[in-house]
Amino acid sequence: MDTVAFLGLGAMGSRMAQRLLGQGHTLKVWNRSPGPTEALAERGAVRAATPREAAAGADVVISIVSDDRAARSVWLDAETGACAGLSRGALAVESSSVTPAWILELGAAVRAAGADLVDAQVTGSRPQAEAGQLIYMIGGEEAGFERAREILKPLGSAFYHIGPLSKGSIFKLAVNALFAAQLASVAELLGTLARSGIDERMAVETLTHFPTLSPAMAGNARLMVERRTSPLFTIDLMTKDLGYALEVARAAGAQAPIVEASHNVFEAARDKGFGGKNISALRLLYE
Repeated sequence: MDTVAFLGLGAMGSRMAQRLLGQGHTLKVWNRSPGPTEALAERGAVRAATPREAAAGADVVISIVSDDRAARSVWLDAETGACAGLSRGALAVESSSVTPAWILELGAAVRAAGADLVDAQVTGSRPQAEAGQLIYMIGGEEAGFERAREILKPLGSAFYHIGPLSKGSIFKLAVNALFAAQLASVAELLGTLARSGIDERMAVETLTHFPTLSPAMAGNARLMVERRTSPLFTIDLMTKDLGYALEVARAAGAQAPIVEASHNVFEAARDKGFGGKNISALRLLYE
């Protein structure tokens, strides 16, 4: 069996790492704040003081952190970065929601260390992470994709090879932008319906019978009308992803007016102080 290093034990990473325990692998874990490593260590994981220490001797190194800046620190810090600890022939797996430009930069550093990289992006939130029902969109060579899929099998229900390195990141940002545009529309329209004298709860339950409202969007619409905003996926994180999606569009010379409009809505929610709340807090803009 493999030795797997897992870097980043936030809301998603901690649940993903827990599922890897008990799969027969040796699991090494690191997190910026040491608290989340304790529960995993009690179940048999090996705690590492730095990403570099976690990566040393590992066959597979998985990272899932918040953004480009955090990922750069995890992988490329001159003293503690995981790249300096990679073994030749190891597989690096970047699952952070990041820009394709960062993925390509990281790919060069990983190749220089004699290892391989895939950008293994995921969709799903905490419940899907706990249940092993994440959907993977992976960029990289075919061999890397197959190797990653074998290791990540306990975490995902579907694995798609999107194309060469960085294409997983591009596709993930497109998926999130599409989701964000729908969220922005639902929040806005619920506000209009409520001001027009239509009961929001009745409206959402009625809309579930129409093909225009997907089950995932119906679930978020229910959270909106119930004003449930405990964080699963935050306004801050979606705002960041929409900003990255706009960078991708500009780099491709593509127009993205809907993505830009969605970004503006999420920025407005963040500016209202809702950044740390769940994406369902968009509804609060239209009270």
